[in-house]
Amino acid sequence: MSNDSDGGRRVPLGQLIGQALLRLTGWRAGPFPDIDRAVIAGGPHTSNWDGVLALVSRSALQKDVNVMIKHSLFKGPLGWLLRKLGAMPIERGRAGGVVEQTVAQFNQRDKLLIAVTPEGTRSNAEQWKLGFYHIAKQANVPIILALADYRAKTFSFPVVIYPGDNMEADLQEIYRHFASVTPRHPDKLSAPVRKHYRA
Repeated sequence: MSNDSDGGRRVPLGQLIGQALLRLTGWRAGPFPDIDRAVIAGGPHTSNWDGVLALVSRSALQKDVNVMIKHSLFKGPLGWLLRKLGAMPIERGRAGGVVEQTVAQFNQRDKLLIAVTPEGTRSNAEQWKLGFYHIAKQANVPIILALADYRAKTFSFPVVIYPGDNMEADLQEIYRHFASVTPRHPDKLSAPVRKHYRA
């Protein structure tokens, strides 16, 4: 089932469901930048609801965003389902590592959006996992920030960062943007973001 009201374009059912869920909960998502290849850094990550919100927003915006998941989960029927949901298999123990494998994926594709949560955990991470930055730098793609603001009820993509020669300066900019929104649980913010956060 789909809707033909959007200028004659058939709207996918998943998009209609995502948009309806956002409306029902009072949330807004987007707009998404006109970029086909990028690493999407999402946060602040303080709740399991962050992932639910990201999936609903992905459906509402109809963006083909991939999430890295360990390759052992892709066996059998589950593998088909995971791929349909945008998961991308990664062998964490393989020679070359996650960064090199992901850069290789970027080098093979004209369009690839990969979402990561650089805090690595939803509770008081002392430091970030910086693989997302190295992937973007080596693949020569930008980092799109995806920010969940529970006060404004927005899931937005307000900033695009092109990794430069000063990684620490780039990271500080990302920390500040993460600290500019209100997470679900401010007391669980990662240490780098907490330094900039003002309730």
